[in-house]
Amino acid sequence: MASQKNYSSESDEKLVRASQRGQRLAFEELVARHRDKIYARAFSMMRHEDDALDLSQEAWIKGWQRLKQFQGESSFVTWMTRIVINLCLDQLRKHKRQRAESIEQLEADSGGVERQMPVVENNPTEGLERGELRQRIDKALGQLSHEHRTVLILHEFEELEYKEIARRMECSIGTVMSRLFYARRRMANLMAAYKREELS
Repeated sequence: MASQKNYSSESDEKLVRASQRGQRLAFEELVARHRDKIYARAFSMMRHEDDALDLSQEAWIKGWQRLKQFQGESSFVTWMTRIVINLCLDQLRKHKRQRAESIEQLEADSGGVERQMPVVENNPTEGLERGELRQRIDKALGQLSHEHRTVLILHEFEELEYKEIARRMECSIGTVMSRLFYARRRMANLMAAYKREELS
């Protein structure tokens, strides 16, 4: 009989249960499966490789420590994503609290043209190779301020409600809606501009 169980063919659910019983190898398999996704989410919020690496590693440590609290209401990777998002928000709050209002004002001042742009409801990038689309979205996200990027990620990718975003970002629901409004328009403009660049 093998002394070391091979977990690579097990489902996430089984791995979580084994991890909760203290099987570290089962947890290591979960890390191997999902570390890229957790790092990518951290990077999309922090825009800095070292910060994203530190925070994603911290998220895995917290995940292991809090594993007993995981009840399975969501998938394991969704639960881990929430942990890393909260760590990123804490870090961003630490660094950006004093600059938030001035950035907000700058964005509002320069947003006149964007406010007149039509909302892009359809997908302007249909037919693009998935990798190209990913790169374009990532490039556009990098052009947004921390506040606008974070609110967009929480709402569009994590599908959180305004109330929950406001609670996590320690601001009013009105501010969340305002930031989302500007972020969506800025993204639409940037995506359209990148598309024109590539076509020209």
